[in-house]
Amino acid sequence: MNWKVKKKYESLLEQERGYVKKVWGTYNTVCLAYPNYYRTGMANLGFQTVYKIINEQPSFLCERVFLPAARSDAEFATGAAGMFSLESQKSIAEFDILAFSLSFENDYPHVLTMLAAAGIPLLTKDRAEEFPLVIGGGIALTLNPEPLADYFDLFILGEAEETLPQFTRSFEDARRLGHGRPGLLKDLQKQIPGVYVPGLYEVKYSADSRIEAFVSREADLPQKIKINHIKDINSYCTEEVISATQMEMEDMYLTEVNRGCARSCRFCAASFVYRPARFRSAAEIIASIDRGLAKKKKIGLVGTAVSEHPELIKICEYIIAQNAQVGIGSLRIDQINEKIVDLIKAGGIETVALAPEAGSQKMRDFLRKDITEEDIFRAAELLIGKEIPNLRLYFMVGLPGEEDQDIDAIIDLTRKIQHHALLYTQGKRKFRRITLSVNQFIPKPQTPLQWSVLADVSETGKKIKKIISAFGRDKQINVIHDVPKWNYVQALLSLGDRRVGEILMAVHRLDGNWVKAFKDVNINPDFYVYRRKSFDEVLPWDIVDLGVSKKILISEYEKALEGK
Repeated sequence: MNWKVKKKYESLLEQERGYVKKVWGTYNTVCLAYPNYYRTGMANLGFQTVYKIINEQPSFLCERVFLPAARSDAEFATGAAGMFSLESQKSIAEFDILAFSLSFENDYPHVLTMLAAAGIPLLTKDRAEEFPLVIGGGIALTLNPEPLADYFDLFILGEAEETLPQFTRSFEDARRLGHGRPGLLKDLQKQIPGVYVPGLYEVKYSADSRIEAFVSREADLPQKIKINHIKDINSYCTEEVISATQMEMEDMYLTEVNRGCARSCRFCAASFVYRPARFRSAAEIIASIDRGLAKKKKIGLVGTAVSEHPELIKICEYIIAQNAQVGIGSLRIDQINEKIVDLIKAGGIETVALAPEAGSQKMRDFLRKDITEEDIFRAAELLIGKEIPNLRLYFMVGLPGEEDQDIDAIIDLTRKIQHHALLYTQGKRKFRRITLSVNQFIPKPQTPLQWSVLADVSETGKKIKKIISAFGRDKQINVIHDVPKWNYVQALLSLGDRRVGEILMAVHRLDGNWVKAFKDVNINPDFYVYRRKSFDEVLPWDIVDLGVSKKILISEYEKALEGK
């Protein structure tokens, strides 16, 4: 490998605490890949948890690989530089298993880039036995694995804590018995819940390009991939395994507080994927905090409903009593009270994120946020009154049924919050900034809004510009947003079927030129992004059964449209 890359890897390892390096020769080898940069991947608790689980298996070795930061490098672009694991600097093509962790659809093209750079055939059908078994997992694939179906030998969908050990045992048994790849894949599909081998299923299409059915190629295969949820999350520890200085939130030790959310906001994929809502006991969380305090003085509490933990105050008080700081990503607006704000303030936090999601009550009701303008003002006043100087507000635009006045409502609500802040402080305390994070609504599979279409990206861009313009001269309000054209790509990869993989292949061949790829491939991307789907059609992700009936999702969607 390139000596500069080797030196960089060695430098990264020198700055890490907690990584595992086993001796090659006696283990089944796994390279865990995050298809984005090191600093992003290392801040992902799911990625770190999988690394820990695999290395805990006595006969397995797990190392890591990330997308190289210097993507413009000519050697990397041509594949001449190769792809090497961080721990032992071995080519990822030498591993028995190459496992991708995917949280975001926009990382899908990077999967092809990394495979090609390692000299691994992109399509499953082109891989001989000597190449690694390519597997994938993560929330993005659990929602809809189909766009990447032709590139992966198998997917492990849902929560990994129970499924991964079963997978490693079955893999080891199959190798001991001398099973080739086809036999191994059939065994895994039959034996392990949550495993999906897309090559064992054929997708049949109608003349109008809609899916007619998923048909298994073997008589005794499951008709749907059922996802099992962990009943007792106290049985497993999800916390920072490797601490590193070049990762996002590097000063914070991350530990999971809860999984799932009982609120079931209609747009939120996590609340449907990770049902039911489960909370770790305070005792387990405090034990994790103690391990974290041996490394860092700031504890990041992670989860989809952190502010609803029944013992959150007790947990925060414990952290403060250890002369450490508390980090919470965002707080549920109607759960904010004086006590929790005091603890946040004592922990040194200067910015708190709130998610109204919409400016008007009509759109908040559509999303099932269950909060009012009064709730928002009360939360803002509590935070400002306790001298939290910065607020971050999350809003979505491009929602179904959205009108111009709903965009005006975002502007008006922000102005009112700013006015409340200035009035409340009366010049005695400094209020610094409101940051608006404004992003386009993207329909997600497995949610009630999966039947919605993406709003026209150019029209959405105009709405975002209107919000930016409204605060253009106000130095106290900063607007940040995604690039609308990439929202189209994300929606395509989120809502697409197996044929979207052909577009991905063209994008790879054309070095990321999506516009030319759309022209070169005889597939209309608007079919997935802008077409209104019917309730009775087979959706690309219907092969996955999360345990939430389509009847319930339809009922929630209809209630949303009726304003209930």
